[in-house]
Amino acid sequence: MADEIPSTPADGNFLALIVPAIADTDSPKLAELTAASVVDISCYLTGGGWKPSLSEQVINDERMCTTQTYEKKGRNQRGLEVEYIDNTNSPNATEFNKAKDTLIPDSSHFLVTRAGLPYESALAASQKVSIYPIDAGEYNDLPPEANSVLKTAQKLFVKGRVKIAVPIAAA
Repeated sequence: MADEIPSTPADGNFLALIVPAIADTDSPKLAELTAASVVDISCYLTGGGWKPSLSEQVINDERMCTTQTYEKKGRNQRGLEVEYIDNTNSPNATEFNKAKDTLIPDSSHFLVTRAGLPYESALAASQKVSIYPIDAGEYNDLPPEANSVLKTAQKLFVKGRVKIAVPIAAA
């Protein structure tokens, strides 16, 4: 049965947007996610450059009547790091350095992702997105490597509740 369950390729099916403002992260509006001020960083991210993390703490629940220790869900912490191409000082710096030019250290944004649809597909109402409220950390210019491109890594500090797979509202 497991070999009959289809899967969705990751390559080419990921969109990452830096959005300046979202009024309600439980119901992001299509107009907010497609505004002129939104910056698409999808094609700046390297192949392994999207690095979300989740750490969940455990509350031990011990009882006198049993030799087993039960568990309850405790606090959780989400993290996010990105790695992207860096065209600083190149002939492409002015037009093609939007990830680095937008994720200025200490700036605040919403990083919105959509997975499972081709990158080229337009955002539409009822599609599901994940929303990360973030403050950009410091740039970490990665060392140059042979047969590679110049890259920057950056910690993005998650400063609010992350919303996973929330539908886009039409209005």
